[in-house]
Amino acid sequence: MEMNSRVEINEDTDNKGSMWDLDQKLDQPMDEEAGRLRNMYKEKKSSALLVLRLAFQSLGVVYGDLGTSPLYVFYNTFPGKIEDPEDVIGALSLIIYSLTLIPLLKYVFIVCKANDNGQGGTFALYSLLCRHANIKTIPNQHRTDEELTTYSRSKFHEQSFAAKTKRWLERHVSRKNALLILVLVGTCMVIGDGILTPAISVLSAAGGIKVNRPHMSNGVVVVVAVVILVGLFSMQHYGTDKVSWLFAPIVLIWFLVIGGIGIFNIWKYDSSVLKAFSPIYIYRYFRRGGKDGWTSLGGIMLSITGTEALFADLSHFPVSAVQLAFTAVVFPCLLLAYSGQAAYLMSNRDHVVDAFYRSIPDSIYWPVFVIATAAAIVASQATITATFSIIKQALALGCFPRVKVVHTSKKFLGQIYVPDINWILMILCIAVTAGFKQQSQIGNAYGTAVVIVMLVTTLLMTLIMLLVWRCHWILVLLFTGLSLVVECTYFSAVLFKVDQGGWVPLVIAAAFLLIMYVWHYGTLRRYEFEMHSKVSMAWILGLGPSLGLVRVPGIGLVYTELASGVPHIFSHFITNLPAIHSVVVFVCVKYLPVYTVPEDERFLVKRIGPKSFHMFRCVARYGYKDLHKKDDDFERKLFDSLFLFVRLESMMEGCSDSDEYSLYGQQTEQSRDGLLNNNGNMTCSFIDTTISSVDSIVPARSPMHTSVTVRSSGQVSSQTEIDELEFLNSCRDAGVVHIMGNTVVRARRDSRFYKKIAIDYIYAFLRKICREHSVIFNVPHESLLNVGQVFYV
Repeated sequence: MEMNSRVEINEDTDNKGSMWDLDQKLDQPMDEEAGRLRNMYKEKKSSALLVLRLAFQSLGVVYGDLGTSPLYVFYNTFPGKIEDPEDVIGALSLIIYSLTLIPLLKYVFIVCKANDNGQGGTFALYSLLCRHANIKTIPNQHRTDEELTTYSRSKFHEQSFAAKTKRWLERHVSRKNALLILVLVGTCMVIGDGILTPAISVLSAAGGIKVNRPHMSNGVVVVVAVVILVGLFSMQHYGTDKVSWLFAPIVLIWFLVIGGIGIFNIWKYDSSVLKAFSPIYIYRYFRRGGKDGWTSLGGIMLSITGTEALFADLSHFPVSAVQLAFTAVVFPCLLLAYSGQAAYLMSNRDHVVDAFYRSIPDSIYWPVFVIATAAAIVASQATITATFSIIKQALALGCFPRVKVVHTSKKFLGQIYVPDINWILMILCIAVTAGFKQQSQIGNAYGTAVVIVMLVTTLLMTLIMLLVWRCHWILVLLFTGLSLVVECTYFSAVLFKVDQGGWVPLVIAAAFLLIMYVWHYGTLRRYEFEMHSKVSMAWILGLGPSLGLVRVPGIGLVYTELASGVPHIFSHFITNLPAIHSVVVFVCVKYLPVYTVPEDERFLVKRIGPKSFHMFRCVARYGYKDLHKKDDDFERKLFDSLFLFVRLESMMEGCSDSDEYSLYGQQTEQSRDGLLNNNGNMTCSFIDTTISSVDSIVPARSPMHTSVTVRSSGQVSSQTEIDELEFLNSCRDAGVVHIMGNTVVRARRDSRFYKKIAIDYIYAFLRKICREHSVIFNVPHESLLNVGQVFYV
């Protein structure tokens, strides 16, 4: 890059304008590099047979939690004795219409379609919104990121209702923060589900021992449940993939068994319960029950627990498979199971405490008990896995402290294990199980968490329908209104039970919300400080080709969160140590609101300053489902991209603007891998036919010496390219050093007291106990160089 041809400084302008102009010319975003990346993915079509197989497999992963609800719903609805048989029919009618309106209509047929390229959950909805409106609170995104294959977004007319909604969201920072807090609240409630689901499911299943052994104390049931929970959480490090082949058959057998028992009980006890399909009995139930009937909705709502996990675990299966499994197996079997229990209770109103187990025929009691316990474990496993996934998404978007994430499956990207969170969940789950001991109190807590998550999803779906789907406002109002009427009704009911166990998820969510928001706040303030303290390119150019320092052999990888500009860490480093490596690469690792970034589109590379400086910038882009590989793999791909950039840059120097993209298009039709040898280094040969129609004279400034090579028509000099590649390879062989900032973040002295508490104590404590960047990037200690600095935010 010739300095004189690229930089023009007007001496008549003031210094500030000159520096700004210089930065704009020498450190522009990577539009050109990003424009070279093309769509590498094609949508896969699923055959009917494949959809059937995936629908079968989805039973074990998606529907375990929803399927174990019959273990405890009627007990939590009627904690005492049933006074009137009509109450059973009214409760059954409420269960039937709750299952129809929420899981079936809202989630399976509407919310599941709002997935982010197959990814579900609260953060997937938030990522969709971030792509369609500028609401991401950490402004590290650029228009070049919008050219990614997975960065799908729809355009709308400036005068449309969607455009007005977009502008309304973007107008004030407070609205962006409110939306983020809403998402974090939903996330915290899902974490609460990860604690309460194993507790209530396993305790309810273990309660079957006491039914057949009436003299057994409740403490024995609690001990059995705790032992099962310890075993469940201890096996998480093996990964879901190791045992998932058992899940689908277990849950399928479970659904068929509870459906069959339901048919048997309807036939044996009272078939008149089928009149509960008439909604008139809901009206009679509330009129007769008064306040007690209203508060019993907290127990009714447990029949739809696991619905949010259905959406969160969507990443493993296509929507059609999930819809088929629910409509063909799950929904009819659950209706039969609840109807059968209601028929049994019509004749045995005193047995409401253990309605499920007492309704089982004696001849198959113990086999059903074993299946119920296995199904409860599967349900717990699905919720724990969903918790790991949502923690990973929050971590990627800068909303959770850095924790270790282990990839447990080579086949499925979404199957991960988070050790620290696993043991925290286990301790809290055991504490809830041993502390409450009663299903009713855990049920009250569970209901509170579930209904709040559903409310958050409804509000996010309203924005999705406006910004992404661009639905007519009448349809949006209809969906939002019906959803809020049902969910706010349930929410008002669970508020009556806050003092009876409902406070547990609120306390847990408040603790996690404080941690997540303070971490995000500290991360945002640190990023803003780096943006304001970055070094001007004019200062770098003023240092000269050697940067005013001793250039030692090797490559220095300077890690920064900035995708443009020279970070403060670099100036701090060279101010205190007058030496720098022969090649400097500023590495920015950033996460985008997409589920994944294809490997071919992950790295963007550009040169900073003239060629003689040997300074580059590399932006590594990840999605919230992507995981960092081992350091040697990341380093190899980074250098592959760097060498490819040098080769392409040499090719483009002799081409006109109109030839540039067509040249790259011809080349990419062959293969990017054709430019790399087996060792990851660039080959020095080049196929002249690729640019045979281009006539050019290339000024080649070698890193080792200066020469000008002129080729005749049909050839372009690659001497510059060969020399620079040899130089880069020799520097790479001399050693690679990873330079990272070991920053201490402090609140300014004039900050308010709550900011000082958040930054100086909570955020500082979280940074101290969480993993370092070097561990996250798997950087070996022998090649790590930490640069200490203090940020006053």
